[in-house]
Amino acid sequence: MLDLPFLPFCVLLGGLGFVCVAFVTAWCQHWRGGFALDGSAQMFNWHPVLMVTGMVVLYGAVALVYRLPATWSGPKLPWKVLHGALALLAFILAVLGLAAVFRFHNDHGIPNMYSLHSWLGLATVLLFSCQWLAGFCAFLLPWAPAWLRALYKPVHVFFGSTILMLSVASCVSGINEKLFFSLKNGTMEYKYLPPEAVFANMLGLLILLFGVLVLGALARPSWKRPDADSPDSCQVPAPR
Repeated sequence: MLDLPFLPFCVLLGGLGFVCVAFVTAWCQHWRGGFALDGSAQMFNWHPVLMVTGMVVLYGAVALVYRLPATWSGPKLPWKVLHGALALLAFILAVLGLAAVFRFHNDHGIPNMYSLHSWLGLATVLLFSCQWLAGFCAFLLPWAPAWLRALYKPVHVFFGSTILMLSVASCVSGINEKLFFSLKNGTMEYKYLPPEAVFANMLGLLILLFGVLVLGALARPSWKRPDADSPDSCQVPAPR
């Protein structure tokens, strides 16, 4: 990764996240008929928008909270609350996205949970729910012992990155699946790359780039919050 300071990197990443949300919204609005709450195909369109917003863009922000230099000193509790609250918001958006697609399938007699995309997506959301609950119990409950926090922390970090990778894979496979189903029977087939296919393919690449940049930031040692022996002790930036 280029030797870019963290805060300018955050601005770049935030802009990319905004573009991802704008692209998926434009795709659903312009080519897929817009949005509704009546169980129609327009209700289905909430699914990709909420999933990209919650499980990719917002989740990426959640993962990088502790990379902010402001978190490197002072008490950890406010940042723990922010981290947990943003993660909970991402989870709520994901649940609403699942509700939209299940409602659409049920109203139109379409089977649920038969594709690899659906298996991967539901497994990601279930894993995310377990991750949030375990993190809440280990890091936010005041009676959780320090040894338990220290033991669970690397597991929490590992599954945080894993969930992000699974989210990106779910979104990309979902985009591809939607194009396969939609661009046929009276429309220009996907293999001939009509404008919708080009646009949606670009959306998939943008989502993938966003995920790679977040994982790169998480792996960069100089951007990690310095840890002392106690998980709740006040931290100061390491000398450079």
